[in-house]
Order: sequence, then C-alpha cells, then structure tokens
Amino acid sequence: MLGKLARQHDPNVLVGFDYADDAGVYQIAPDQALVQTVDFFTPIVDDPYTFGQIAATNALSDVYAMGGKPLTSLALVCFPEKADLEILQQILAGGLSKMIEAGCTVIGGHSIRDEETKFGYSVTGLVHPKKVLANRGAEPGDVLILTKALGTGVISTAIKKGKAEPAWIDAAVQSMTTLNKKTAEFIAENDVSVDAMTDITGFGLIGHSREMALASNVSLALHASRIPLLAGALECVRAGYIPAGLKNNRSFAECLVEYEESVSDDIRTLLFDPQTAGGLLMSVKTHGNDWVSRLNAEGIPAVQIGEVLPESKPLIFITK
Repeated sequence: MLGKLARQHDPNVLVGFDYADDAGVYQIAPDQALVQTVDFFTPIVDDPYTFGQIAATNALSDVYAMGGKPLTSLALVCFPEKADLEILQQILAGGLSKMIEAGCTVIGGHSIRDEETKFGYSVTGLVHPKKVLANRGAEPGDVLILTKALGTGVISTAIKKGKAEPAWIDAAVQSMTTLNKKTAEFIAENDVSVDAMTDITGFGLIGHSREMALASNVSLALHASRIPLLAGALECVRAGYIPAGLKNNRSFAECLVEYEESVSDDIRTLLFDPQTAGGLLMSVKTHGNDWVSRLNAEGIPAVQIGEVLPESKPLIFITK
C-alpha cells in the first residue's frame, strides 16, 4: 500500500520502503544514522511473560538485521477491557527483560482497548551510515549463511491447536527468545564481509530470500538438506498444522522457485513457513565456512545454506 502513495524525497533517507527492507535508516550526522522499525502481533504461546519476550525479540531483530544497535523502544499494547491486568503486567515484564538484555531503554508506549490482545514495540537504533546492512548488495559468488532453524510458524499453529509436544514447544520458544544481538555484534567486531543481510520473519525463508535476490539483481541457490529445522517442524507439516501465513507466502512467491525433484514437499512447505523472531540470513563473500566455524564457536548455530548466482531464471533454485 505504501508503494501507491506519493514519494517523499529526502536525501537523509538511506533506506526507505523501496526494497521492502527490514527497517528504515535515516542519517542524522556524518557518522550516525537512526534505524527505525515497528512490529506487534497476537499471542503465539500461552504464557504471557514468554509472549512478551518473543514480541520484544522479534521487534529488536530488524535493527540487528540492518547492522544497527538498539537504543530506545516504545511499547504498543492492545488489551481487552475486562481482562486481568496481571496478564498485561506479565507481558510487559517479559518484553522488558529482553529490552534490558539488548541494552535498549523502554521510554514509553501507547495502549488501546481491543477485544484481542496484541503486543510489540517500535524500536530505534543507531548505525554508522557506511555500515548499514541492507537486503540489497548480494553479489554472485557470495555464500548464504542462516543463523536459526525454521519451523516456528507450524509449531505455533500446533500449540494453538493443543497438539504440540513439550520438546517442540521448548525448541521453538528457545529460538524465538534468542536475540540476534550476538550475531550482529560478531559481524561488527570481526569485520565480516557481509554484502547484504535480512532477518527471516513473516514471509518465510523463500519470501525474504526473494526480497534479497530482487533488490540485489541476483539469483540464489539454496540446499534443502543444509537448512536447519526445529524439532517437530516436519511432524507438524505432516500432521497438517499449516498456518494461513504459510499458504499465503507459498501462493505469492513459489512462482519464482524451481526445485530439484528429490526435494520433498514437506521441506518445500517449510521454506515458506512464517517465522517469529527468526534468524539472520547474510550474503557473505567467500570463505563462508571459516565464518560459520567462528560463529559456531561463539555459540551461534550458523549454517551455510546456499550461494548467490548471477541473475537468471529461476530466481531461487532449491537443490537437495
């Protein structure tokens, strides 16, 4: 819808909504730019404190995806008028715990009465104008590195249906409450040669890979057997716990994807699974294995899942 509006021309806008990037970037000084993002959603787990943590982790992720450092945040709350305020307090407390972990100060917020609970944050961060990591810039020959496993969408659907096993829930919650802070700091401190980066959230791995490929005028090859999956993700797909967002993602983007016949439909399905607080997908110059090993040594479960190719058809090719 934003694309249908009149364009504003401001030379200080380093990243706008032209390329469907993760956050906006606005330069305020020769060596400083603001990173601004907003995200909120309905509960995806039963425990209110955990829901708050997930919502905060998800909102912070877009700042990390731009190479930025979160600075301040504003809480966004929709809450039923007759609901127990202790629940809301727990949600806010969970969110605050992750904001404290990120070193991001909550300075206020806004709330309205709503029949359905919704929670999230608007987050502002800082980045050097020359160190912005947008989703455009990937170059042929780069390797693709992913830092979290897929499957939170289908597992969350199983949770809502009361069908998720405890081990699946534990794995998904662990993933959704792990900040991308450590990865972003590693990149900044070790001068990793990242040409482009995005986080994998609501549009799934294929949707966000599509955005990177289109913005960078390249094609991507992804190796299905290397893509990490959360415990229970395949079982959820096979049991039919498919969220509407996954179906929408697949309907929208699969026309740009070609598969090797050996790639199973279960795996194909999970490539479109909408993630909450997902991992970072980075396009890195060669020696990707070296960077993966160093990320793993820092406790980051990074995996090399593909390569960047010259622009061609298909836009995204999935091999076994």
